[in-house]
Amino acid sequence: MDKNEAKARIEKLCKEVAYHRYLYHVLDRIEISDAALDSLKHELIKLEEEFPDLVTLDSPTQRVGGKPLAAFKKVQHKERMLSLEDIFTEEELGKWLERIQKIWPQGKYEFYTELKMDGLAISLIYEDGILVTGATRGDGRVGEDVTKNIRTIEAIPLRLRVPSEKELGEFFDKFGNDIDHKKFTKRVHELDGRIEVRGEAFITIKDFENLNKEQKKKGEPLFANPRNVTAGSIRQLDSKITASRFLSFFGYSMQADFGLTTHEQEHELMKLLGVPTNPNNHGSKDLQEVQEYYKNIEAKREKLPYQIDGIVVVVNDRHTLERLGVVGKAPRGMIAYKYPAEQATTVVKGVRWQVGRTGALTPVAVMDPVLVAGSTVQRATLHNMDEIGRLGLKIGDTVILEKAGDVIPKVVEVLKRLRPKDAKIIHAPVKCPVCGEAVFKQEGEVAIVCSNRTCAAKNLEGMIHFVSRKAYDIDGLGDKIIKQLMDVGLIGTPADIFKLEKSDLIDLERFADKSAENLIEAIAKSKKVTLAKFIFALGIKHVGEETAIDLANNFGTISFLRKASKEILSSLPGVGEKVAQSIVEWFTDDRNQKLIDDLFAVGIKVEAVHVSKHRPLEGKVIVLTGELESLSRDEAKEAIRRLGGDASSSVSKNTDFVVVGADPGSKFDHAKKLGVKIIDEKEFLKMIK
Repeated sequence: MDKNEAKARIEKLCKEVAYHRYLYHVLDRIEISDAALDSLKHELIKLEEEFPDLVTLDSPTQRVGGKPLAAFKKVQHKERMLSLEDIFTEEELGKWLERIQKIWPQGKYEFYTELKMDGLAISLIYEDGILVTGATRGDGRVGEDVTKNIRTIEAIPLRLRVPSEKELGEFFDKFGNDIDHKKFTKRVHELDGRIEVRGEAFITIKDFENLNKEQKKKGEPLFANPRNVTAGSIRQLDSKITASRFLSFFGYSMQADFGLTTHEQEHELMKLLGVPTNPNNHGSKDLQEVQEYYKNIEAKREKLPYQIDGIVVVVNDRHTLERLGVVGKAPRGMIAYKYPAEQATTVVKGVRWQVGRTGALTPVAVMDPVLVAGSTVQRATLHNMDEIGRLGLKIGDTVILEKAGDVIPKVVEVLKRLRPKDAKIIHAPVKCPVCGEAVFKQEGEVAIVCSNRTCAAKNLEGMIHFVSRKAYDIDGLGDKIIKQLMDVGLIGTPADIFKLEKSDLIDLERFADKSAENLIEAIAKSKKVTLAKFIFALGIKHVGEETAIDLANNFGTISFLRKASKEILSSLPGVGEKVAQSIVEWFTDDRNQKLIDDLFAVGIKVEAVHVSKHRPLEGKVIVLTGELESLSRDEAKEAIRRLGGDASSSVSKNTDFVVVGADPGSKFDHAKKLGVKIIDEKEFLKMIK
């Protein structure tokens, strides 16, 4: 930037900052966040430092005022660790309640409100009161065994405590009306069997700052933010490093049957058992109280000793919570009510178009680097031309960038008063930026798509998707290696991956004798794959992880899925007409049929899911309670679905029968009250066989 450009920019920044100061102090109004305004001021300061003779007296800057592990083992979660849907406004909170009340009008809708800690979700497994396993969330179904590291966190009890009789009396005085005293007392005293506690590991702001002081003294890079420190500390192979980070922990739920009736009771019980919970959590009778809680926490958020990014609102009644069920990966009866995301301002220098695996072109803003939400950001997706039009964005514009935690940064507003005279209009491409072929827009869709079926960018993204974690998950075969192998012509289709030999890799950059051998071994191990992962790896448009699982459970083999009609597909739960059309189009493409044949030819083994033609549970609603000896809860649910039934999480008048195992919970009692048929494990096994 030359001096004339700097002068023009400084003048505009001075006017913009003065304008927002006036809105705030005189009119008691705000148009942009404090973070965005601070970012403008920061840019002004930097320019004035570079051109000190351009500083004026009226500038806003001139005011007076044990042994390391080799690797982590995988842990299968007994019950999936779910994520939460996010909302950001009071209006969205009201709409959430309307939705869940429509799903089950008979429910009890009082709430328990909790602080949403900005840390790392972990699972603690206690057997007979002793901590035996600590695991990360992972993908919700499978996490990593980090027990050695978890044990270094002083806040986590290695043994659950037995409450005193006085404490139990106080608990019953507060909650006892709906609780089976005998059952509760027996379980609390004995702490027998499996008890799972889920919660958030975190580091306090003070300890984070002290940690960075030590880093600075050592001349080592500073940590970006507390959340990254927590995640990195939990995943250290050397537990001594974890211990040196002084992490803490708050529990937020329990997976065990104590006969409780509310989520609040879970929190109180965790405290009785020695598990710390956040003292700021409490009950709210209605959404008005929830909103008051949200605002009260927001007011003291900066004074809290740890970072939070919102509150969690939970339907307090456990029966209602279970009855509402799960949609996708989120429970319907819980919501994350987030505080406004962190914002900063920067300048858009250009737009690049990226080609995805389906051929869709995505515009990406290239910007001046800016620090936002703890990380430096230089690029942000603009989604499509419709979004660019909505924003009114031009190249050269100053924009407000928003980023919350790990969410992809996005442009939320253009500050048009700062627009330079030479700002350029953003035009949609007429050719693919990679292969140069024509692009087109499908009717009813906003995406611009490359017409070239063999576009190199599409192939690269498709290959990266094929080996991604939720698909084949081949250890050591990341994005850069895939690109390298494609660039030198060693692979062109997914089937080529399984033809690689050690001699192909040994002379390539990044490979030595051992690393080449390890990759070939990892590829060989991945030849056997579940049907759901195989379907997901194919990269069919609109078919994500959950849809792939549904397709696998409904069709059992890839051969049946290949032949499925649009009518059959669209009749399945979670598969609408649009998704069904996409699946049919994919399988009728000769190139895709050849891809599947080629994969089988190189030795791919897809584990079939047994789907019985005889479906004795068709239309039946079945509830499981207690521990089954012959199979896990997930295996039982899978068997029910395979035979046409609905594995429900709660008992109602619509339940056909309840399967009772050892140590059944409140569902057993509820079934007896409603007169629902009850069967034991032996009878259930006969039914599913």
